[in-house]
Amino acid sequence: MRARIYKPARNAMTSGTAKTKTWVLEFAPAERREVDPLMGWTSSGDMNSQVKLRFDSAEAAQDYARAHGIDAIVQQPKRRKPNIRPGGYGDNFATNRRQVWTH
Repeated sequence: MRARIYKPARNAMTSGTAKTKTWVLEFAPAERREVDPLMGWTSSGDMNSQVKLRFDSAEAAQDYARAHGIDAIVQQPKRRKPNIRPGGYGDNFATNRRQVWTH
């Protein structure tokens, strides 16, 4: 079995960082997906493609893969500097504003 260990990126639709703190072990697909002729659903007989295991660290994920005989590749995350703006949206409603908030 082949798998990859990675740290998920943040959701592009939000500025939050939920679900990006843990490491994920995800199995590579063992067989291709097929389209059901009657319903048009995409399916596969590979049950491991549905499994995503979460770990607190990359070392814990590697230890798990080693213990269970899984050939895992570790992908290091690309670091971004945090986008912290002084005077963000919440400051529009602060009680210590010097100006009146208008549109």
